[in-house]
Amino acid sequence: MKKILCIALALVLVIGLFAGCQEKHEDVTITVQAETDWMDYYQAVKTAVETEYPYITVQIIEAGAFDHLDALDNTSATNEEIADVFAAPADRLFGLNDNAQIAYIPAADIARNIGGWTDYEAGLGGAFKDGENYLGVPMNIETLLFFANKANAADAGIDLNSTIELNDLADDDLLVAYFNAWFGVAFTNAAGFELLGKDASGNLFSDATKEWDELNANQKALFNHLFDYWKFHQTAGEGGVPDTAWDSSNIWASMETEYASTGHSSLLLEGPWNATKFKDIAGADFDLLPLNQVTLNGNEVAHWKGGWALVVNVRNEGNESKMDAAQKVIEEILNPDNAVSFYLETGKIMEHVPASVYQNSADLADADKAVIATVIEGYEGAPARPLFSDWGNVWGTWESALLSWSTTGSEPATAQEAYEIVKAAFDSMMASLE
Repeated sequence: MKKILCIALALVLVIGLFAGCQEKHEDVTITVQAETDWMDYYQAVKTAVETEYPYITVQIIEAGAFDHLDALDNTSATNEEIADVFAAPADRLFGLNDNAQIAYIPAADIARNIGGWTDYEAGLGGAFKDGENYLGVPMNIETLLFFANKANAADAGIDLNSTIELNDLADDDLLVAYFNAWFGVAFTNAAGFELLGKDASGNLFSDATKEWDELNANQKALFNHLFDYWKFHQTAGEGGVPDTAWDSSNIWASMETEYASTGHSSLLLEGPWNATKFKDIAGADFDLLPLNQVTLNGNEVAHWKGGWALVVNVRNEGNESKMDAAQKVIEEILNPDNAVSFYLETGKIMEHVPASVYQNSADLADADKAVIATVIEGYEGAPARPLFSDWGNVWGTWESALLSWSTTGSEPATAQEAYEIVKAAFDSMMASLE
């Protein structure tokens, strides 16, 4: 009997010692922002994290990414309606850091846990840094592409299998929100026209402060193209009034009607996130082209190596359990095994997943595979995106300058006059940055 008791006591001691060696975690609740269309994917993330880590409770804050960022700017990082983990586009990342709204995170370690990156520093991961500190983990890659309507192109005599020169098109063959710098930079990049850059000494400069005579031939060709496009659409509406091509509020609805096979536009500059919408509009006439198939004055149109990051709210710095939970949520959102589902739910393409994963998927339609392949092709040849916070001033400066061309009584009569309006706006912007 004593022998049995001794054995039992020994087992209790061993079990006790084993239990004592187990890592104990305090219960923690982590919030994560998700857009409405992302909710199904994020619900699956929540389930996966809570199943693997029972001490973590994931709460989803349903909010548009930009609405969420605006709420952060208008309140503070301590606002409970601001998530612990949220998405941010690359151009907002450094502003969030400058405003002390996001935490430094061990992104390289997170990337190793996720897997898939062959050279993390060479991609967006290396760009999302403040010195040696990581600001976020790349959520996706993106660049623009052209949606084409095969029926409209055939009617216009446009060969979608060849290089397309914009100067050879009629002004209603193409629909672009040129006044929005997100789209406009695809053409300023083609012309080598730097809206805001830094020289070798780190000083800011802008080609838009040059005199007209100082612009090179490609840069003048850019403004000739923009002016001709604007001038055409000033009288393209019914009765000779302006249509909506230069209207920041109404152009987006016009894109849907003009891109349809009953409309006039053969080419539409857009993002991959709207592929499903325009595929449904064009039906069998849907096609797409990489940016480099289209040229302006012989130079390939080129957007940026763009993307989004997953970031952590600065209020969690120093809270080990919160930071650990945030890391685990990010790792599950970016789980490469879920790349296809991630694309289908969010329209986003993971940086760390090979193109072959998408192309070999039975869950993706051929049109989706074509979109992904075209984006990856365009991304690989695109220039790096400027990620310093001062660039944020360009958005409003470019848009207000170009939209002002339509101000009654102040309409430019020539491309040079149109450019001088832009120059005045950028002169003012640069003075404010000194």
